[in-house]
Amino acid sequence: MTQSANKFLTSKTVSIVGAPFSGGQPQGGVEKGPIRLVESGLANQLEEMGYHVEYEANSDLESLKPAQDPVVQNLKNPKFVSAVTHRLAGQIEERAKQNKFVLTLGGDHSVALATVSGVFAAYPNACLIWVDAHADINTPEGTESGNIHGCPLSFLTGLSQDHPDFAWVKPVLQTGRLAYIGLRDVDDNEKKILRDNNIKALSMHHVDKYGIGKCVDICLDHINPNRDLPIHLSFDVDALDPTVAPSTGTPVRGGLTFREGHYICEALAETGLLVAADIMEVNPALESPESVFNTVQVGCSLARCCLGESLL
Repeated sequence: MTQSANKFLTSKTVSIVGAPFSGGQPQGGVEKGPIRLVESGLANQLEEMGYHVEYEANSDLESLKPAQDPVVQNLKNPKFVSAVTHRLAGQIEERAKQNKFVLTLGGDHSVALATVSGVFAAYPNACLIWVDAHADINTPEGTESGNIHGCPLSFLTGLSQDHPDFAWVKPVLQTGRLAYIGLRDVDDNEKKILRDNNIKALSMHHVDKYGIGKCVDICLDHINPNRDLPIHLSFDVDALDPTVAPSTGTPVRGGLTFREGHYICEALAETGLLVAADIMEVNPALESPESVFNTVQVGCSLARCCLGESLL
């Protein structure tokens, strides 16, 4: 299993950061995603690929839950989400600065407040590829659900800056350094944000039109034209079609195939620029045991591809 030498990481250490957290959305169970991925052998699989693997479970995140957490500016559980992501952000920054590949296992996608904040603190010139059925760039005033897992990118890009509970989140991500693949359920408010900010957003229409290989190239040409910047991948398993990854909280039909999802991870690993990856929204409480098994296996497989596993 060969991978072109990583241009930023000299160590062969993977820091697996568990983010067992469900407070950014209403469905319980997603907090069990990280442990299921690890219990199914992910760390051992990475060690067999030649990596030294460290794992931090962060199983005490529930202790950060405040006694009172009222809705503020339309957002639900803002204090809990903020406390958890603030703590994880410091941990992820530290691991990234130790020259380790940071693999964060979610948890719901509000955890991206932590992963992007942490990774970009270590690599300020990084770029972000967001693989998801949803754009997750709603503003507090624009969100209809109030679920923070649909809002992290508005804070990280500075489009939302005046929420009292998220004052710690810095606008580390320039909109020109963000690209999406796999969108197919985007709010009208978010469509306007994507257009107004000239964000490179590829929907399933583009995947059908161009093929997945061309879509990855289009994104990299836009956010990393000289192929010299660190890349952070945030992969929500609901980007995959529900037939591939059924056990997730907001499934949407018509998603990426098994092969397309893996191609993205393989292609980014091949650049030698990938420094961090998130595998998010695996929810073992949803669907049948077989569906859960399949979803967990796909999550592990995507992670291995990010670290250089390839078919040949």
